[in-house]
Amino acid sequence: MAIEHVDVLIVGAGLSGIGAAFHLKKNCPNKSFALLESRKALGGTWDLFRYPGIRSDSDMYTLGFSFKPWEHPKAIADGPSILAYLQETARENGIDKSIRYQHQVKTAAWDSTTARWTLGIEVGNDETGKAPARVQLSCNFLFMCSGYYAYAQGYTPEFPGIGEFSGKLVHPQKWTPDVDYAGKKVVVIGSGATAVTLIPELAKQAAQVTMLQRSPTYVVARPSEDEWANRLRKWLPPMLAYDLTRWKRVLLGMYVFRLCRTDPAKMKRLLLGGVRMALGPGYDIKTHFTPRYNPWEQRLCLVPDGDFFQSIKSGRAQVVTAQIERFNAKGILLTSGQQLDADLVVTATGLNLQVLGGMQITVDGVVQDMSKTMNYKGLMFSGIPNLASSSGYTNASWTLKCDLTCQYVCRLINYMDKKGLASCVPRNNDASVEERPWVDFSSGYFARAMHLFPKQGSKMPWRLYQNYPKDIMLLRYGKVDDGILQFA
Repeated sequence: MAIEHVDVLIVGAGLSGIGAAFHLKKNCPNKSFALLESRKALGGTWDLFRYPGIRSDSDMYTLGFSFKPWEHPKAIADGPSILAYLQETARENGIDKSIRYQHQVKTAAWDSTTARWTLGIEVGNDETGKAPARVQLSCNFLFMCSGYYAYAQGYTPEFPGIGEFSGKLVHPQKWTPDVDYAGKKVVVIGSGATAVTLIPELAKQAAQVTMLQRSPTYVVARPSEDEWANRLRKWLPPMLAYDLTRWKRVLLGMYVFRLCRTDPAKMKRLLLGGVRMALGPGYDIKTHFTPRYNPWEQRLCLVPDGDFFQSIKSGRAQVVTAQIERFNAKGILLTSGQQLDADLVVTATGLNLQVLGGMQITVDGVVQDMSKTMNYKGLMFSGIPNLASSSGYTNASWTLKCDLTCQYVCRLINYMDKKGLASCVPRNNDASVEERPWVDFSSGYFARAMHLFPKQGSKMPWRLYQNYPKDIMLLRYGKVDDGILQFA
């Protein structure tokens, strides 16, 4: 039986995949495509995570799509609002009709003789006890939009004695509506964006909430609404107001990031000064809010309207900075000897990362080790033909880079059509290009998985600058046939 074939297969129906489908429909209207989603619904991160207070830590003027204005008053939006925005975008553009749900790609095999990918896909799931069906699809171009973390489970360290705990233990990635925290003693392990988001929401109903952290993170308060943006929308067409706000946010973010890199001591003083102003001069800022690293070596934690600080000042929440000795029946024993009793422990301890959705890649029968490849322009991989992957910035909003990636992929496909070309593959023939880690970031979830990921190079087009204007020049206006991308 013949395998169903489409021109382009998009894997993942979250922010990246919906954006990819829009750009493909707009810029390559003659191309057939399908969008494969392993889950039962679109939205990716914004459908998966259901923990209390779930929200973006990026403003929606830069996390939103370049082609669809964000018109809600709140710039820092909650998860349900972001999911509704994605659903509306898919529906308005007919993208929802192209999504095939519960299609999990397990393998992708490239055949140079046919210039095609053949994907091995599991359809359905084992919730009913039945094994998923196995199907194949083929395509000329494979566009991976599945993000870089595993949806199956988050990361929880192997804490000693964890099996002795008599209360409930939950990772935010697995939060369900039946998790009861009203009137309970809750300990949230972690100091990242998820913990900072959870604390103020849990504190509204819990008897006591403790954020237990091994070491502090930089935390910064910002208004949840952008008054300038809300004012512009009253006077200007929606798209113009959105574009102006988007660029204001981009430039401000670049300025802050540059200041963190060029004068970290000054930025550290500013950030800690903001915390001191929020919590008062008597609070122990040095112990609980002064990290061991410089600003933007890990992501800054955003606190909209200072809600996290307010929950601490009110006494409904507290921060404990200490090491865990072990779990016991009542809660957690710290190395200091202090006991934290808990009815509920939330392990906001990070994510598990994976490359290209965890699927196996083969090229002409040879299994590819992606850690041995080098990232080309932040979206393709040396030695891997007709495949691009959409991922965002670590120092700015995810969608900024994804939009540019989608535009470039469409340019590339149209260029190949115009020239009558069947395949393209990046090849590094420059011996002077040195290998470097995929990202220059010290967060734990990156550090744990860096050995699995492709490398970046020491110079363009193998280097990732994490710079939006530079990427505009490279991806939107740079040459497609640059001598490094090899065509056949």
